[in-house]
Amino acid sequence: MGVMRIGLGGGCHWCTEAVFDGLRGVMRVEQGFIRASAPDDSWSEAIIVQYDPARISLEILIEIHLRTHASTSDHKLRGKYRSAVYAMDADQKPLIGRALKRLQAGFDAPLVTRVLDFNGFKASEVRFQQYHRKNAGGPFCRRYIDPKLDLLRRDYGGLVSGSTAAAG
Repeated sequence: MGVMRIGLGGGCHWCTEAVFDGLRGVMRVEQGFIRASAPDDSWSEAIIVQYDPARISLEILIEIHLRTHASTSDHKLRGKYRSAVYAMDADQKPLIGRALKRLQAGFDAPLVTRVLDFNGFKASEVRFQQYHRKNAGGPFCRRYIDPKLDLLRRDYGGLVSGSTAAAG
């Protein structure tokens, strides 16, 4: 099947990048902004994950995404932080939809996360990429990123590799 790609958006892309950067089976995480088709064609913070589906499934990636951002909150910043899984092609869209439907059972409130068509990406400035690696221990990381990494290690420890596994 080879390397697959998926777009994920929901919260700060610095946080989202840090969560997915340390997973086994994830080869690359690109941090930046994604837009979908109209009416969701404004740029929204997100990442693109390149992964090996033989090592980590699309559904697990989506589950981790839902658990590490406010996927049931339709808050006022949803324009900047659109809760979405971006399908890279027409074949992915129904797979994502079915995964969200199955995963809904694990949440007390309805998911606001939507399935959207990927329609463009622009990378963050280099100074913001790999934010957690460059700023570990800083106030933003301690307050927002580290709790997500703690959840990842606690609930998905077998999927965590490298420095993310050892931290905490």
